[in-house]
Amino acid sequence: MLPPIGEIRVLGIETSCDETAASVVAWRDGEMPRILSTIVLSQLEEHAAFGGVVPEIAARAHVEALDGIVEAALAEAGVALSDVDAIAATAGPGLIGGLLVGMMSAKAIAAASGKRLIPINHLEGHALSARLLDDVAFPYLMLLVSGGHTQILLVRGPGDYARWASTIDDAIGEAFDKTAKLLGLPYPGGPNVERVALTGDAHRFDFPHPLKGEARPDFSFSGLKTAVRQAATAIAPLADQDVADIAASFQRAVVETLADRVARSLERFRNEYPQAKSPTLIVAGGVAANGPIRAALLSLCERLGFDFVAPPPALCTDNAAMIAWAGIERMRAGLAEEGDPMAMAPRSRWPLDANAAPLVGAGKRGAKA
Repeated sequence: MLPPIGEIRVLGIETSCDETAASVVAWRDGEMPRILSTIVLSQLEEHAAFGGVVPEIAARAHVEALDGIVEAALAEAGVALSDVDAIAATAGPGLIGGLLVGMMSAKAIAAASGKRLIPINHLEGHALSARLLDDVAFPYLMLLVSGGHTQILLVRGPGDYARWASTIDDAIGEAFDKTAKLLGLPYPGGPNVERVALTGDAHRFDFPHPLKGEARPDFSFSGLKTAVRQAATAIAPLADQDVADIAASFQRAVVETLADRVARSLERFRNEYPQAKSPTLIVAGGVAANGPIRAALLSLCERLGFDFVAPPPALCTDNAAMIAWAGIERMRAGLAEEGDPMAMAPRSRWPLDANAAPLVGAGKRGAKA
């Protein structure tokens, strides 16, 4: 099948954590991108018994599944490998075993087919994912909330980012997962905390709102986790209603803290980019699928005059469509030819803003990823 004149097609590969994913995305000038296929194989069952992702198990699962996932993505897109223009693969940050599997496979495919290889920063995939479905103009703000990252980035364009805020201790997704484990809820923690919170009293426990009201825009969640543990210990053994009330109170504290912290960056953006006709906040990452968090951020944006864009849950969690699209964005910006991609090694830590001071959740070495 020959692509339309001027169309770019990219095969994306994502293996940074516990999803094995491949996707084909197409774009041509003057049109919105098209996701021709997106295949995601979750490893939830493999890791559920351990209450979290086991790196060795994740890497082995990627090895076993990736070839078939790539073949399925090409078949669903109705294209052959010869029909794509480049191979985009996540090179970091993430679990090094999974990254090695994805990058080695991508290098082999690129070498065998003669296609261009484009190593992609996983965080850049999230940062640009909203432009897959919405015509969002640069610059804009992105709130990345996941199991390993909590940060606010100024997105000026592909390869051009400034980190405005990050967590100084734990990522928000980790706080959800640890709270779920404490309450005896199954993995993954975030969706299950949200589920049981629906029947809970969100005002029974007055949990702390770390850094709320402070001028610095950063986040903190370790103290909130400690408060949850202390509350649960004080009333143990927990009845089902206790679990629901703690989950609801925890989620309320997270939502209200996020809104306060994000507001600082929205106000800064207003001051630094008064010419922006449609100032926009984009939220991405697995935690962005949380309903109350989305509702609170939408309300905040409406109050401060920002557009709010949240990709559908399938594009918030790890996927290869965002990786393929980031490859296209880099090709359009003339950044796909940088360095020797075949010589690039995967990176467990890889910040988007290399000039920012090291902080937890920012993709820096020495920080949690």
